[in-house]
Parts: sequence; structure tokens; C-alpha cells
Amino acid sequence: MKQIDLNKNRILIKDVFNSKKLKVEIAGWVHKIRGLGKINFIVLRDISGIIQITAVKGKVSDELFNLMDKITRESVIYVKGTIKDSKQAPRGKEIIPDEIEIISKAEDLPIDVSDFSKTELPKRLDWRCLSLRTRKSQIIFKIQSKLIEGMQEWLHKNGFSQVFTPCLMGVASESGSEVFEVKYFKDKAFLRQDPQLHRQLTILGGLERIYDIGASWRAEKSHTVRHLCEHRTCAVELAFIDSEKDVMKIEEQVIISAFKKVNQDCKKELEELEIKLNIPQTNFPEITFPEVYSILEKMGIKIKEGEDLDLEAEKLLWKYVQKQYPGVDFYFLNKFPFKKKPFYVMGEDNSRYARSTDLYYRGIEMSSGGQRENRYDSLMKNIKDRKVNPKSVEWFTKFFKYGVPTHGGFAIGIERLTMVLLELPNVREAVLFPRDTERLLP
Repeated sequence: MKQIDLNKNRILIKDVFNSKKLKVEIAGWVHKIRGLGKINFIVLRDISGIIQITAVKGKVSDELFNLMDKITRESVIYVKGTIKDSKQAPRGKEIIPDEIEIISKAEDLPIDVSDFSKTELPKRLDWRCLSLRTRKSQIIFKIQSKLIEGMQEWLHKNGFSQVFTPCLMGVASESGSEVFEVKYFKDKAFLRQDPQLHRQLTILGGLERIYDIGASWRAEKSHTVRHLCEHRTCAVELAFIDSEKDVMKIEEQVIISAFKKVNQDCKKELEELEIKLNIPQTNFPEITFPEVYSILEKMGIKIKEGEDLDLEAEKLLWKYVQKQYPGVDFYFLNKFPFKKKPFYVMGEDNSRYARSTDLYYRGIEMSSGGQRENRYDSLMKNIKDRKVNPKSVEWFTKFFKYGVPTHGGFAIGIERLTMVLLELPNVREAVLFPRDTERLLP
């Protein structure tokens, strides 16, 4: 057959159903194939939907009819044809082909791309480009995109500028035991654990309200369904705050805007995944330390004051929140033990607890944040108390001698938020190409 000109005349499948033209050109992947003697059917799929292509022997050319016998599932084809009403076809319309071109013929498939449940996750990730073709995968990443879009919309409307901080560090950003080391010409460098310190320096540079969306890396040998070696965050920093409470208010608005955006633009997709989205309201509940310890002790877990919470404690606190605040999904933990926090966190006057907050969603940590230490002398004391080598962070601390506003911020884990929002069993399903302790390819 003659080659079809792949030009601007191609329309998306979803637009076929509203097209005023009878003749259309579409392209996509062959979703299903079926032959019934003198009738050949192809269900064609693109990013917008599916449509049936129907060829009846004798009503299309023999060359075209025979070509359809050679087409395999997931082959990419281009179709010129006529729209026809059909009660039997999906959504009541089909296309009678005039011309078909096989752009790329697919071999036998190594996984079933029509149904998530038929292939285990590790194999789906081995063949990630194929598993991304499933409807569920495409919904996941559309919703993830809308989550980010909703965050950005609110931030832009409220005077925040997007910035891009470095991924390569000359020194380990926090604890050197959990960083990836890379060769950097004659020196060694590290992949950042968190763009935290550079976000602060941006504030010191006078930009006042910024956010950064990007990747961070942690060399933790975690094998849980919630942890990755490479993850992305939406990280926000702002100047001239009174306390961490101002940071919490901003984070609430960012989350609410993200959820509203998903609810507005992804109603159909949420229905397909059977997800009922609960739009959070302002004034997320806040539980502070040391009250957290008292609550847990009453629920049967005793944690020594000043110690971190484990997974069991987090689950119990979620049960407490469900009982105390029915219908609430988001809540803050605040005033974490100061000695457990990094040197850049501001402590309360008594120095036992910090102006440090974590945002939780249904019992799972979504973000960390709070007020940063802006006073040079206090910052250096924190460094000394934590036995951090002052020389290793001098590149950061030296700027605190030259006028620093009060400031704070937070970083929301994008993949983890996607996972819990869509009730996915594993965070890797919310990552295009996951990187964990055992996976560097594809």
C-alpha cells in the first residue's frame, strides 16, 4: 500500500467522537485484534482513548483486508478512514478504513499489557515501557502530573518563583553514610540527599519565596514498599516567617490546591480507579511533642522521651487521629525532639524540642519541614553540639554572617503522595523508572 503522509491531519481518538468531518486520520497502538471470517476488527488506542476499526471483506480492498491479518497486538499503525455510527462499537462509533500503514510491527509481547494483575511488579518494571501502556499506569501519571500542576498553580499565584538547585554536591549534604559518591574530574562529588541547604541560600540571596521540583538520592538499603533510592519532591522555602506555623499554613494551601486540581481534571480517571477523593479542609490537626509520647503510652507503646517514632507508633497515631478527628486524612506532628534534628533546624528556647514539623497522610509521612535557624551564633552552636565538622559546612554557614531573615520551608514527596492518594500497594508504581537498591535499569 502507498505510504500515508504522517502530517498534521492526524487527530486524537477522543476527538473522533465529536468530529464534524466524516474522513479522519488517526494513529496509535493496536489494543485488540479480532477476526470473524469476512470481518476484521482492530481496537486502536492512543493517549486519549480507544476506537474500533472495522473492515468487511468486499467493502474494503483485498490488499487492506489481508494487511489487517498481518497486524499484531501493540503494533503502531496509522489509519485513514470514514466515521460510521455503530451500536455495537464502543461509544457508538467506528472507523471504516480506507488506508492503513503499519508504522512499527510488534513482536510477541513478554508481558500482558491489557491487565496489571496478570504480571508481577518486578517483571512489569523490567518491561517498563510496555507496562506504561496499560490504562492504569497512564492514569497514575496523569494524576501525578495534575498533583504537581495544582501545587505550582497555588505557588505561582502567591508570589513563589521556581528555582533549580544543584544535584551534585562538593560535600555530603547531611550524614555521609547515606550518600552516593560520584567521580567529578579529579575530585569526588556526592548526589544530593536533599536540596535543603541550597534552598536556604536562595532565600539568603533575597528571592524570599521559592520552590524547587527535582530529584534527591539516599543510599539507604531499604527494601520497603515506601522507600526509593531516588525520589522527587516539591520543596518550598519562604522568608520573614514568625514561626513554623506560617510554614504549615502554606503547606496546607499547597496540598489543598493539588487535591482540588486532581478532583477537577481527573474525575473520570479517579472513577476508573475507584478512588473517592477527600478534599482536605484548612487547619489540619496538629499533635505536638511531648504530647505524642503521652498519647502513645495510653495506646500501649512507651517511647523514651527524645526518641524517634517507629512504624508501629505512626500507625497508632493514625488510629488516634481517626478517632479524634473523623474524616481527616492530613495532620501535622510538630515540635520534634531537637537533638534528633539536623543543625539547620531552629530549636525552641528550652532546646528540648524543635520548630520542626512532619505532614502525615493516613498514617504515612509525606513531608518534613519547619523553621530554619537564621542566627549565625545559634547555627554554629548546633553544629558543635552535633559534632559536625565546621569546615565541612563553611560553604553554607559563612553566608549567615551577612543578614539573614527568618525563614522556613518543607519538601513534599511526590511519588509517596501519589501512592497513598491512589491507594497503590508499592511506591514503585508511582515512578516512571524506579531506582532502588536492586534496580538501575531500564
